[in-house]
Amino acid sequence: MTPEEIQKLKDLDRTLLWHPFTQMQEYMEEDPLIIQGGEGCRLFDIEGKSYIDGISSLWVNIHGHRCPALDEAVRRQLDEVAHSTLLGIGNVPSIRLAEKLSRWIPPNLRRVFYSDNGSTAVEIAVKMAFQFWQQGGGNREKQKFITLKNAYHGDTIGSVSVGGIDLFHQIFHPLLFQAIQLPDFSLENAEKIFRKHGHEVAACVVEPMVQGAAGMLLQPPGFLRGIRELCDRHEVLLICDEVATGFGRTGKMFAVEHEGVAPDLMCMAKGITGGYLPLAATWTTERVFDGFRGKFQEWKTFFHGHSYTGNPLACAAAIASLDLFEARRILEGLETKVGWFREGLRRFSSHPHVKEVRQIGLMIGIELVRDKATAEEYPPALKMGAKICYHARKSGVLLRPLGNVLVIMPPLSIQENEVHEILQVLYDSMETCTRT
Repeated sequence: MTPEEIQKLKDLDRTLLWHPFTQMQEYMEEDPLIIQGGEGCRLFDIEGKSYIDGISSLWVNIHGHRCPALDEAVRRQLDEVAHSTLLGIGNVPSIRLAEKLSRWIPPNLRRVFYSDNGSTAVEIAVKMAFQFWQQGGGNREKQKFITLKNAYHGDTIGSVSVGGIDLFHQIFHPLLFQAIQLPDFSLENAEKIFRKHGHEVAACVVEPMVQGAAGMLLQPPGFLRGIRELCDRHEVLLICDEVATGFGRTGKMFAVEHEGVAPDLMCMAKGITGGYLPLAATWTTERVFDGFRGKFQEWKTFFHGHSYTGNPLACAAAIASLDLFEARRILEGLETKVGWFREGLRRFSSHPHVKEVRQIGLMIGIELVRDKATAEEYPPALKMGAKICYHARKSGVLLRPLGNVLVIMPPLSIQENEVHEILQVLYDSMETCTRT
């Protein structure tokens, strides 16, 4: 690519694109990073520079970029059909994927509803839970939802309604439906709220084991299991949002496995296709599904759908990804990789500007503070997390912070030398940026 072509792309990017979760005034004043290619755990920009993809291209990539098995699966599907609707008819890859996924999830989950992103997967679960009680669950009073403080379930209105990050959600408050928020990870406090509101609650929505977008906040042992028991006691459906935690991220295929929890609805997206194509799935029980069965004129149908629901290309990639989990015994090898990070992160814990290091599986958050002794935070205007990640980018490691929390969430295919490189570059970047 010539210098002129490179500059034209950068100019067009600044003038035409609106990037998500990006302050565009500042972005338009910067030299943009534009990715052109990838291989394994690395990405390459239009100027030929290489970067380790330390965030799996926003938590989606599993087996690395240009994975031959996934590439071939998509090519083979293109020889059949690129897309066919699921509205009233089926397609082969969506059926085969459902059968393959059913082997990995809690056995009570028997029905899958496809969509195309994590926000929508949660939106579907919320609507299903609400409609279930209105027409088949036997208690129309159940119209509210219990959620967690600092929850993040996506950016559509229903998903925002069950979210709890004020920075993202507060401005939309007039558009949202009412939710009841658990203030912390205390089961004692949760029990009080369930006892008071359980009769009017359709479902409780949780990210199992860890709240990702909140800064990798880890739940204490037994919390998820306790929430399941409270839901059972008060006839509340449990929705587990596995969008970020699913497909090996926490060391298990799905995070609910850590405490042997079987939800009533489970949402998955991000890593489902190995990071190749948009696809999401909302799984539920036969009990919930039966609440929507009836004669045409009873209008019990779930009136929800998307043009690209069950897209054959995406489903083909997802099938190939699951095949790799089995063929390469990926889950069995994860503990070694988790250990590489755990060992390498030890020195971060003693850093004078690190409040806490949080890790579950290959999901890692390093929380920064200006003063460790007083826990004084860096002010937002200083953008310390962003500064450190920008410095790391210049050294060939691509990361993205959550405020003052540095996030590492690489592809599961990460190798030992790449783990060491990520941690060394990040530590050096912290040292440089916190001294200035």
